[in-house]
Amino acid sequence: MLRNALSCTHSRPCPRQTHIKVHFSSTGLTWNDGPPPKHKDKINYNPDITFSTTVDSKYLKYPMLSSRDLESHRKPPTKVRMLVRDFIEDSLYNPHYGYFSKRATIFTAPDCGRVEGGFDFNKYRDCAEFEVNVAKRYKEFGDGEEDGPGRQLWHTPTELFKPWYGQAIAQCLVSEYLLKYFPYEDFKVYELGAGNGTLALNILDFLKTQYPEVYDRTQYTIIEISAKLARAQRHRLHQQGHGQVVEVVNQSVFHWERKEHAPCYVVAAEVVDNFAHDVVRYDLKTLEAYQGVVAVDEVGEFIPFYTKISDPLVASYLALRRRLSLPAPLPRFLRSPALRNLYASLPFAPNLSPPDYIPTRLLSLLRILRTHFPRHRLLLSDFSSLPDAVPGLNAPVVQTRVGGTMIPCGSVFVQQGWFDIMFPTDFVTLREMYEFLLSQAEPDTHQQDELSYARVSPLASSTSPLSLGANFFSSRARRSPLDGVTSASGLPVGERKSSVFSHAEFLETYADLAKTRLANGENPMVGFYENVKVLF
Repeated sequence: MLRNALSCTHSRPCPRQTHIKVHFSSTGLTWNDGPPPKHKDKINYNPDITFSTTVDSKYLKYPMLSSRDLESHRKPPTKVRMLVRDFIEDSLYNPHYGYFSKRATIFTAPDCGRVEGGFDFNKYRDCAEFEVNVAKRYKEFGDGEEDGPGRQLWHTPTELFKPWYGQAIAQCLVSEYLLKYFPYEDFKVYELGAGNGTLALNILDFLKTQYPEVYDRTQYTIIEISAKLARAQRHRLHQQGHGQVVEVVNQSVFHWERKEHAPCYVVAAEVVDNFAHDVVRYDLKTLEAYQGVVAVDEVGEFIPFYTKISDPLVASYLALRRRLSLPAPLPRFLRSPALRNLYASLPFAPNLSPPDYIPTRLLSLLRILRTHFPRHRLLLSDFSSLPDAVPGLNAPVVQTRVGGTMIPCGSVFVQQGWFDIMFPTDFVTLREMYEFLLSQAEPDTHQQDELSYARVSPLASSTSPLSLGANFFSSRARRSPLDGVTSASGLPVGERKSSVFSHAEFLETYADLAKTRLANGENPMVGFYENVKVLF
């Protein structure tokens, strides 16, 4: 068992500066104004870790738990092991100490005495003046917070540009519905993670005013993991007169079991950035993949280590990535055997490739959409890139708000519930996987093949049964649409089921841009969030 693990030795962080170390390389986080704040609860910032070829056997004896196993825990666990995705999911969503359950607060724009609510954009001279007013409102919203990591405040395009951003999404959805389904089918919308309920409210208000005949056929379902937010959404939408068309289900989408047979629209706006990821690293000599695991010892310290791939979801993702011939998750210089051997022979060279954060929970979502919403159309918006990320490929930003300032950290292994952990989305990979999975009639049944396949070098040619027919479904060999032949989605066979838009492209197509145009002609709704993309 010990031969199958790659581990990290652990030491406690320095009080003023913390680092991640992989032999000779390091990255550091320095607090700008003295040491991090003291709290009655110890906070693990970024532990020092150095990789070795063995792991202490006592950690391997800890029980292996999932985030679902930890839902009943009222405080962070000790003497346990878990996959990195379960650690992240527990940190963010545990109902008793998770970040979104206990600390996160969503910023909302002021009503400014206007019927629609939100900022009166037309009165601002330029973006500089608008940003000053947003900062002022942000400070007022966060006043009264405790010293150190306490109330966590963040904003979304939906809140900052309400109601106009929500109306753009409504126009997008209703345009397709009127074209394809009205008046023969009801307008069914499922929103994942609705926050304050602002997007739902803006969409429903817009429909009621502009498309009353569609509103009369609307069924709007919110799937919300947070009990606190679900109660607030239900109260707000009922209070605003939409109770007869809204259902709020307090449940994780990953536990969803109801099947929707009718055509529907699934909306995920700024949601998947907080979906948990797994970590995979490759042995630089053999290129065998290892999955990330973290042990939590008796005093709550984190001991990350790596084991051979055994998790079916990790294996499925790696198999699917190779099946679609997506780029190898290695820096270019490590793709050459000669350069890789030279690099591995250097003194103190790391024995593993850089961390590769893989969106396994996003894969879970795509499978749920395929199985439980077979006739859906997905509208997903989120960040395609993020600054200040921790080291690694597709790595997250890990941050907490201290004294009104967001402080980025250098590791995902931080005290559960105190830190936001958000990932960028690779929209090219997302679209390839999404379309491929939708083309499959049944869930994957090749689990054992996937486990073997996932251990193959990411640079090897495809020889697994899972690779058969890979080119048939890839965009590089996609069939041309066939006249008169349609798929279950109503699109011609071979036609893409989705497109990726920049944030600006989407808004220029569907939004009433005059409502958010400033006096000098600038438009912050279009200009802001340049790192956001939309899949539809």
